[in-house]
Amino acid sequence: MTLEKAPPPSPSILESMPRSTPPQRSPSPPPTYNESDSIPLESLFPTGQSTTPKPPISPSLPPLKIPSQSQLPTLLFISILFLAFFPSLFHTLWTLPFSFLFPSHHNTPTSYHSPPSAVTMWTQKQFTLPSRSRGSYLITDTIIKELPEIKNYKVGLLNLFIQHTSCALTLNENWDEDVRADMSDALDKIVPEQGPKGEALYRHDAEGLDDMPAHVKSALIGASVTIPIKDGKLCTGTWQGIWYLEFRAAKHSRRVVATIQGEKA
Repeated sequence: MTLEKAPPPSPSILESMPRSTPPQRSPSPPPTYNESDSIPLESLFPTGQSTTPKPPISPSLPPLKIPSQSQLPTLLFISILFLAFFPSLFHTLWTLPFSFLFPSHHNTPTSYHSPPSAVTMWTQKQFTLPSRSRGSYLITDTIIKELPEIKNYKVGLLNLFIQHTSCALTLNENWDEDVRADMSDALDKIVPEQGPKGEALYRHDAEGLDDMPAHVKSALIGASVTIPIKDGKLCTGTWQGIWYLEFRAAKHSRRVVATIQGEKA
């Protein structure tokens, strides 16, 4: 069996056949946006999360509580206890703001250090005070007159010790004489010789009614004083003076032992 090749179509046949034209596509309109077609933002984030950034979390402060009237007595009582047990701390807290507002300009405290080769020297001397009856007396000039050795010391200490039991030594006011008179009167009221009705107050009365009160006053005031020495002078304050207090009614002669310790100039 043989296959025969079909003859090609003739041109007249091709021309008689209808020609088809390619379909024409009409231009599509531009896409339009409808709100119904939008995708909600909530669908892009998990449930419970917000799309806006959250501020940093800061610790919340407790609300300010104002003490009630029932708590005021307790606070007042605690404040009084604080003042009673810590007065210096209260003074520091009270004056601290003023120290910044009004700074004080104090002189720098001077200090003295002995050189390694310095030798401590001692001087001791005894002298007698002028006889006095009951009263308070300023004896600073007498001490300086009796102890010219003070001028030889650059730095040191002067100790004065009175060798009796019915008189005393102390430091006090050096200007107004009324202070010394008031001191004697005050001591007489503190340690009287007799009771308000003249009754005896003490067992020891062999040496007179004024003897036992004199012993009590001597114990209250003291029998010695110590004064620093600087550059050959006593370092007493502007209004300080050395007092001799006599507690017996009659005049007595009193001995004083003076001891100086320090570095000589």
